[in-house]
Amino acid sequence: MQKQVRTALLMAASLFMDMMDGTIVTSAIPRIAEAFHVQESTASLLVSSYIIALAVLIPLSGRLGERYGHKKIWMYAVGGFTITSFLSALSTSFYMLLAMRIMQGISASLMTPTARIIVMEKTPPKDMLRMTSFLIWPALIAPALAPVLGGILVTSLSWHWIFLINIPLGIVCLLLGQRLIPPGVPYVDRHFGSAGFAEIATMSTLLLAAGDMASRGAVYYRPSLVLLAIGLVIGLYFCRHLCRAESPLFSPWPMKIASFRISQTGESFLWLSVGALPYLLTVFLQSYFGWSPVKAGMYILFIFLGNIGIKPFTTFIIEHIRYKKTFYLAFFWIFVSSFGFALATPSTPGIILIILAVFSGMGRSLSLTAYNGLCFSELRHEERNDANTLTAVTSNLATGLGISLITVVNAVSAHIAGMEKGYEISFLFLGILMIYPIIETSMLPDNIGENTLKR
Repeated sequence: MQKQVRTALLMAASLFMDMMDGTIVTSAIPRIAEAFHVQESTASLLVSSYIIALAVLIPLSGRLGERYGHKKIWMYAVGGFTITSFLSALSTSFYMLLAMRIMQGISASLMTPTARIIVMEKTPPKDMLRMTSFLIWPALIAPALAPVLGGILVTSLSWHWIFLINIPLGIVCLLLGQRLIPPGVPYVDRHFGSAGFAEIATMSTLLLAAGDMASRGAVYYRPSLVLLAIGLVIGLYFCRHLCRAESPLFSPWPMKIASFRISQTGESFLWLSVGALPYLLTVFLQSYFGWSPVKAGMYILFIFLGNIGIKPFTTFIIEHIRYKKTFYLAFFWIFVSSFGFALATPSTPGIILIILAVFSGMGRSLSLTAYNGLCFSELRHEERNDANTLTAVTSNLATGLGISLITVVNAVSAHIAGMEKGYEISFLFLGILMIYPIIETSMLPDNIGENTLKR
């Protein structure tokens, strides 16, 4: 068990490297634009290209892991991510940097799902809650830490360091991975659903491109709606393909199991909020309160402290009040903190903002731990690879769309009601997103997830 815990922590470190790199670049966009003499809107392609490359190629990871072994694919992915990080820092033109960012996204698309399946593939249900708790912290820490760390590196050193910091972490992961990760699974020869892959790749590209385009201003709303509509139609065709194909890209049948299904539906709403709140709060404190980026970033860190502060108690809470009540408690904290931020003004005492940030972080940490504890709890071992691929697709799409969605909500509401009301509506919107998971939770059986709890 001790080796399994060390492996889970190693996989979490690789996930942290990926998630940090997906957001930290935002802090360096102005400096990179200045260095390469391009517009900031052009430089922002460094963020969207990474997210799109990551989301589009995730479905390949499951099949490659089956064929060549999950360890081998993870090692290649971490190695590729480390090398492209180094080359990103050495870029002599914007287009070289953009190409390296796309290559980073491709490496991350193989690393993210593979890291999860390495941990979960052989984990028995009774240990599922403990093991998944180690995999949650990168998703909680990276969005809160990235703006602060990125701002410090760019201000104190240069934009190159947001890529160079990946190199020592990547090397350490490779050395430990070679020692800790067991050999890969035997070769599995399954037909690759190329039609399904083309459909989901096109859908992911169109949805993320629509979100990125919409976040750039009202002039792009109409073409982004067109892309969104086409993406949704292709998504429906993809769902139809999964249900009818003899050898689909991955099996949709785990969706029949409630404990897995809610991790694709209710958790997606949560991922939208997880990705959006740190960004919205950062912009809110700088634009409306007039705070400096460093001061605003320090308050964002209290979300991170809430995430970490509740973490030692999440398993205890779930085991003692069970999953259903845990979800209610977590959603209540998120709901209240979002509405609290909606009521905040420049005269609001800083301690109130700190308390709200901490409760927001606690709610997200607790709910994501509960979702991940349930996700694979009732699936057979042979179903976990396909289920893991589907989970990676939905979570990355939701996270990628979160910032775009809240940017559009804030821009539209500010245009209609003014900046102050715009932020108020945006925070209320993030709270309202929790209504669906609350309704979904109310329909779950009271004893859901009992096989993951200590008896």
